[in-house]
This record gives sequence, C-alpha cells and structure tokens, in this order.
Amino acid sequence: MRRRVIERAGPARLGIALTAVVLGAFGLAAGVLAHPASAADNPYQRGPDPTVAGVAATNGPFATAQLTVPAGNGFNGGSIYYPTDTSLGTWGAVAIVPGYSALFANEEAWMGPRLASFGFVVIGIETNSRTDGADARGTQLLAALDYLTQRSPVHDRVDPDRLSVMGHSAGGAGALLAAMQRPSLRAVVGLAPGSPTGLSSLSTDRVPTLFVGGQTDPTVTPAYLDNLYATLPATTQRAYVQLSGADHLFFTRANNVEIRRLVPWLKLFVDNDTRYTQFMCPTIPDTTGVSRYSAKCPLVPPGGPTPSPSSVSPSSHSSASASVSAQPSRTPPASGGQQIVGSQSGRCVTATSQSAGTQVQLQDCAGQPGTTWTYTAAKQLQGAGNMCLDANGAGTGNGTQVIVWSCNGQANQQWNVNSSGTITGVQSGLCVDANGAGTANGTKIILWSCNGQANQRWSLR
Repeated sequence: MRRRVIERAGPARLGIALTAVVLGAFGLAAGVLAHPASAADNPYQRGPDPTVAGVAATNGPFATAQLTVPAGNGFNGGSIYYPTDTSLGTWGAVAIVPGYSALFANEEAWMGPRLASFGFVVIGIETNSRTDGADARGTQLLAALDYLTQRSPVHDRVDPDRLSVMGHSAGGAGALLAAMQRPSLRAVVGLAPGSPTGLSSLSTDRVPTLFVGGQTDPTVTPAYLDNLYATLPATTQRAYVQLSGADHLFFTRANNVEIRRLVPWLKLFVDNDTRYTQFMCPTIPDTTGVSRYSAKCPLVPPGGPTPSPSSVSPSSHSSASASVSAQPSRTPPASGGQQIVGSQSGRCVTATSQSAGTQVQLQDCAGQPGTTWTYTAAKQLQGAGNMCLDANGAGTGNGTQVIVWSCNGQANQQWNVNSSGTITGVQSGLCVDANGAGTANGTKIILWSCNGQANQRWSLR
C-alpha cells in the first residue's frame, strides 16, 4: 500500500564512504595528515601492498570462479567472474561490453578472470543485437549492474556503491554514455572508445574517466581521442594512456600491457585504494608498451584522502622508455567542496536558498551554490553561510523535513555517516530520504525509518 505525500518505493542503501574515509576526504580533524592508505583507514582495501611486478602479473592474489548469465534482464546474457574469498566482505564491480558487431565471449572474455583475480566482480555482457549502437550498449551496461547487484547469484558479494563500467570501441562509447547517465558510478574506462554515429562531447561526464587508445588505431584514431578527451569537464578526474603500436583490435587479444593500466585505475576509484596512486601520478613507473601518458594529478578517489607523494623502488621499474608526461598537479577542491549525490537519482542534495528553514531538495549536480557540504568533527553537515543540515523542529518522526538552519551544535543537526551506507540523525535515528523515492529535480529531502531502499543511499563526490 502506497503512502501519500511521503511515500517511497524501490531498493537501496546509502553509498557514502565510511565515516573514516569521509573524514579523510574532508580533512575534518584539525591537521588531518595525508598518508598512505592502510586497511584500518580503508575497509575496501584488498590484497597485499602493490608492486610494479605485481600489477603487471597475469593474475592477481585472489582465486576466482565463473558462472554463466542467461539472456534477459535487459541484456543478452554473459558471464560473471568473481573472487571466491568470502572473508573480506563485499567487492567492487565492473561491467564490460564489447564493440560494434562483436561478442564479449570472443573478444573481451580474457579480461574477466584477470580482473577478478585482483579483487573485482566482473560481469561481461552480450548485447541484445550485435548491431546495437553506443547508447543501447550503455543502457545494457547499467541493466547488467542492476542485475549483478540485485538478482544475480553473487549479488551478496557485490558492494552496490562501488560500481564501474568499461567497453571497447562502440562499447567504450557506451560506457562513457552510461557514466553520464549514472554519475554515481565510481569509474569508467573507454578502450578505444568511439561510436559509428559519433560521440562528440563528454561535457556532463563527472565520473573518473580513463582513456586507453592505440597509437596506430585507424578506426578510433589518436586525433579523435585527443579531441574527445578534451571535452571532459575541468573538474573530472581523468587519465589517458596511448599504447605503443596498438591497433584497434589490440584490446581484444589477451595482454598484460592493458591490464597493468586498468588495475590501478579500478583499485584507486572503485576501492578507494590510494596505494595505487603511485602507478599513475605524477607519472607511470612502468612505461612498458606506452607511447604517451597524461593524467590530471593528483588523482584522488571521491571520499578518499589526498595521497602523500610515494615512490616505487627503482629495482621494480621497467627499463622500457617512452614519451610519458603528466599534466601539472592541481590543488584539489577545498575540504568543504563535496556533494551528496543520490545513488538512485544521480542528483545532489541542494539548499536552493541560504534562508533559515529552507527544505533541501534534489537538484542537478552542476556545482552551483548550495550543493556542497562539509562533514565536521561535531558530526554536522555544514553548507555555505554557516548553515547546517537540520531536522526541522528537532523532529524525530517519519516525514520530518531536512532543512538548513544556522549551525548551533544541537543534536538535530548531528548526523552519522554509517558503514551501511546510510546517513542517520543522531537524535532521531532516522535515515536521510528522497521523498516518495523521487528522482526529479525538486524532490524534497526528509527523514524516514531506515528501510534499505535506494532513495536512502548517497555518495560523497
């Protein structure tokens, strides 16, 4: 039976990184120092400390298994590869789609067990039609992630808040379109991404984006990728690797050159594992098979600490040479510059006015005033003008409006950022909730009993 006014329906939990990670991201405690991540700092950290040789290995440290996915659920079936270890909690995931007219089983299946062995659940999909365009491939990638996290036999092994997409050629273009459609994704990888119908702009892509292109690709040419890469927003974290001598079909053949670029990217942005920053910034220590490299350094995962400079033992470096350079480092956003993004809606918790009593709502995440918040040591979510998120009237019942009010330190302005993925009121114990499971601009934010639905899951970016 559906409730009126404050009714909701659908899945969910809140995808905010754990409190310790959030504190690291915001630099809340006075003088929080950047330091290499440890398992105590990051509950998503998996595997031993990485080395150049380890990242370049054919297989990672985890044993894996595979299962077949039948057709249906919005895509034409495929395969799932996953770590068999159940002692470390859930895993991040990546969905992979092949290029135009191709089959995953023929061209990308080699990547499945390799990426899974480094600690990811991988779903590789076949498309409903081999001639599906980039937009359809993007839609099917998202359908595959929904199936993986909600209905698949391994759904309980997957963290629904740590998801990514990848594709080759038209599939790569589809992955980029999926990222623009679902900005709560943690990472996107385009392998020679291009569409038969053209993909000219990534102006709304806010997901950390990795391009991997071929130096001699006659189909998705370096010039095309250079132009496409240049359309990414200035605030989007990104890197671009060009593989020496690689043609368009290089990515469809098993190789370690590609994997050693994919693993650090996924580890950093899906697992928040800053131990892998050393493989991307300020440059790459192993230039094997790389003709060109650029990155927007520093690369910092949403909700993760700014890594301290790190080095790799010279004995671990490859002796191969390449013309490799990184873009100049830029100062990361101020500690108060994080957005609270709805996992279900992809929109931001926004105060459309700084007037006391204004109820916050969902709005597009366009960086406008009222969309950024700082989680303080006093457990307040503080916005512009010394205004804090506040349970209206110190209410503790379902439907209490979440508003902005002058920060006063009272319990109705204190919030717990929980490892379960919810934000709960310290005073009420209720969850921050998008009213009626709404996803549109203007959807009001309220408090409601925590119920595991998607409109109660968020991520800090």
